[in-house]
Amino acid sequence: MPKRGKKYQEAVAKFDKTAVYEAPEALENVVATAKAKFDETVEVHIRLGVDGRHADQQVRGAIVLPHGTGKTKKALVFAKGPKAQEAEAAGADYVGAEELADKIKNENWFDFDVVVATPDMMGVVGRLGKILGPKGLMPNPKSGTVTMDVTKALEEIKAGKVEYRLDKTNIIHTPIGKASFGAEKLKDNFNALLEAVVKAKPAAAKGQYLKSVTVATTMGPGVKVNPATIQF
Repeated sequence: MPKRGKKYQEAVAKFDKTAVYEAPEALENVVATAKAKFDETVEVHIRLGVDGRHADQQVRGAIVLPHGTGKTKKALVFAKGPKAQEAEAAGADYVGAEELADKIKNENWFDFDVVVATPDMMGVVGRLGKILGPKGLMPNPKSGTVTMDVTKALEEIKAGKVEYRLDKTNIIHTPIGKASFGAEKLKDNFNALLEAVVKAKPAAAKGQYLKSVTVATTMGPGVKVNPATIQF
C-alpha cells in the first residue's frame, strides 16, 4: 500500500478514524481535514444490505441537492426537431442526434457530464450502451434523463441534480458538494441524499439496509457515520 502524504497523516490525526460519528460531526471533521490546494469534492459512500445482481434489489435514482454540487455540469441532449430547439433554449451544452452518437463512437468524445435523451432517440443512444454504460452516462427514465420534458431535465441538472446507483459491490458513491460549502450546507445535501436512498429501499431487501455510511473529501480520509441514527 503506498505511503500516505504528510497532509493526509495530519488530517487523520484530527479525529478518531476508528470511531463512528453522528452526521453533523462527521461532516465537520471532513471540512476540517480538507487541506488540498483546490476546493475538494465531498463524497458519500453508502454500503447497502442488498444484492444488486437481482433486478428487484437494484437501487437507482436521482435528486436535486438543496445547495447543488458546486460544479456546473455540461449536458448533452439527444433530440430532433422542436425538442432539439427546446433543449438549446433551455441551456443544453450540446444538442444533436446521429452525428453526436458517431462522434462519441468514432472520436472517443466525452466533453460532457450528463446525457439526456427524448424517448424517440433511444434507438440511436442504445447503440452506445457499451460505451456510455460503464461511465455511468447512459440515459435512464428512473434518473429523469429519458424524457420529453427536456427543459425540466436541464433545469434540474444545472441546479445540482445527482444520480445515485449501486456499483458491483453494492455501494453508492455520490458527491454532495465542495469542502468550501461548510458543514451546514453539506449536512442539508447529505440528508437529502440519504432520505432519497432510504425511500428507494427495494421491497425485496431484507435485514439491515444501511450497512455503512462514510463521508470523505477527494484527498482526505474517510469519516464513518453511524447508520443507526439516520432516520427519515
